[in-house]
Amino acid sequence: MSQQATTQATGTGTTSTPRPSHKHALDVAHPPPGPGNLRAVLLPVAVVLLIGAVFVSVYLAAFHAPSPHQLRVGTTEIGTAQVHLNEDLDRIAPGGFTVETYPDESAARNAVQDRQVYAAYLGDGKLLYGSANGAAVTATVTTAFGSVAHAENHELAVEDVAPAAAGDTRGLSVFYAAFGLVLAGYLFGMTTYQLAPRLQYRWRMASLALFGVVGGLLIATIAGSTGFGALPGSFLPLVVVISLMGAAVAATTMVLLRLFGSAGVTLASILMLILGNSSSGGIMPAAYLPGWLRPLSEILPVGVGVRAMQGLSRFQNDGLARALVILPVWVLGAVLVLYLKDVYRRGARAETPAHAGEKSAPGPEPVTG
Repeated sequence: MSQQATTQATGTGTTSTPRPSHKHALDVAHPPPGPGNLRAVLLPVAVVLLIGAVFVSVYLAAFHAPSPHQLRVGTTEIGTAQVHLNEDLDRIAPGGFTVETYPDESAARNAVQDRQVYAAYLGDGKLLYGSANGAAVTATVTTAFGSVAHAENHELAVEDVAPAAAGDTRGLSVFYAAFGLVLAGYLFGMTTYQLAPRLQYRWRMASLALFGVVGGLLIATIAGSTGFGALPGSFLPLVVVISLMGAAVAATTMVLLRLFGSAGVTLASILMLILGNSSSGGIMPAAYLPGWLRPLSEILPVGVGVRAMQGLSRFQNDGLARALVILPVWVLGAVLVLYLKDVYRRGARAETPAHAGEKSAPGPEPVTG
C-alpha cells in the first residue's frame, strides 16, 4: 500500500484519501410536510379509530343490557289459563315473548327440540326448555315461567329436552368457532390480491374453493366430535355449512376490496367482523338484539351459518335448509361480481380501439391500497 494512501494529514504536505461520510437518516434534511404527508399521518388513525368505535358501539348496543324481544315460547294451556299466561308474561317482560299453542306435550316437546320455540310451558308449573340455547335464554325462561308458576301456586319443575353438548356447557363454542373462521375468511379475502395481484381468475377461484373446503374440514375436526365435542352434529353436513360460510365471507371481502380499494378493507371489517359476528346468534339469539341489528342475523353469512351449525349439533337440523340456500347465493354472487370485474371488463377494454394491437395480460389489475 502506498505511503500516500496510509499517511495521515500531519502538516508534512502529504494528504490522505478522504473517507466517505455516512449520514444517518435523521441527519438528512426532509422537505416540509405537505398535504400528502398529512393524509398519510391522519388517515390510518381515522380508519382504525372508526373501526374501533363501530365495534364498541355495536357490541355494547347488542349486549350491555340484553332483553328478549318477542322470544318464541309455547304452551299447551288453552282458554282462560292461556289468557292469564299471556298477561303474566307481558307483565314480567312487556313485548318480550310470543306464545305459540300446541295440542299436547309431545308436540310442545318437539317444538323445543326443533327450536321452533325456546321453551314450552305445560301448566301446573312444568316447563320444557333447551340449555343448548345458552345461559341467557335459560335464565330468561326459567325466571319468567317461575313467576308464572308461582302465580298459579306451583313450584317450577323444569326439564331440559335439548341439553348443551358436554364440550360446550356455556353454549359459546359455536360463536368462537365461527369467529375464527370469519376472521380467516376476512384475512384471505384481503391478502389474496395483495400477494398475487395478477393471478388468473380461475386460479383465484380455485384458491377460494380450497380455502373454504380446508377451512370447513379444519373447524369441523377441531370443534366437532373428533375434537372438543362442542359441535357434535354429523361431520359432513357441518363441513359443508362451515365451508360455505367461510367462502361467503372471503368472497365478499374480495368483492369489497376490488370495488372500493383500500376502503373495502374497512367496509369488510365492519360488515363481516363486527356486524356479522355481533348478530350471529352465537352469544345469544337474535331475539335479544336491538331492532336495527336483528334482521342482519337472517341474511349475513355468519348468522345463517351459526344457526345451521347449532341446528346440526343440538336442534334437529334447524336452519340447515336456509343455510344451503342463502350461503351459496353469497358465494356465487361474489364470484360473478369478481368475474365481471377481473375478466369481463378487462376483456372489453382490450377490444377498444385505444388498446388495438395490445394483448391484455390475464388476471385482474393490481389492487392498490
